[in-house]
Amino acid sequence: MSLKLNDKLPYFILKNQYDKEVNSKNFYGKNLVVFFYPKDDTPGCTMEVCNFRDNYSEIKKYNSNIIGISSDTVKSHKNFSKKFNVTYDLLSDCDNAVKKLFGVPKSLFGLLPGRVTYIFDTNGFLLKIINSQINIYEHISKTIKFLKELK
Repeated sequence: MSLKLNDKLPYFILKNQYDKEVNSKNFYGKNLVVFFYPKDDTPGCTMEVCNFRDNYSEIKKYNSNIIGISSDTVKSHKNFSKKFNVTYDLLSDCDNAVKKLFGVPKSLFGLLPGRVTYIFDTNGFLLKIINSQINIYEHISKTIKFLKELK
């Protein structure tokens, strides 16, 4: 079942690129941008991750945190984040358990992992869903526009 607007942020603990546990409960008190992407070090995903990286300071202006999640390993995230100087958490969801909690849909006839961004408010309620496999720039542009409107 997919998350719907006004649903609560699901509880999860995943490891980041530094092999540290990240608990979803620790994000209350700030807006949270969670984006799921298919795979480290692929052209589209690299563009998406780097777009969020390049706009991280802008996102932080709006009392917001950001995390990226894929099924890649901690080691893959470590190498990827180092290569592209990613300063926010990339979380490893190897068994896709968190992806299932969110109900991230597959795209292109079920062949590709979904590319979906979720924006939660300071109390953990889902306010916005951006789902676009192809238009990668839409994720960052719509995220910033929405966070500006929230302010």
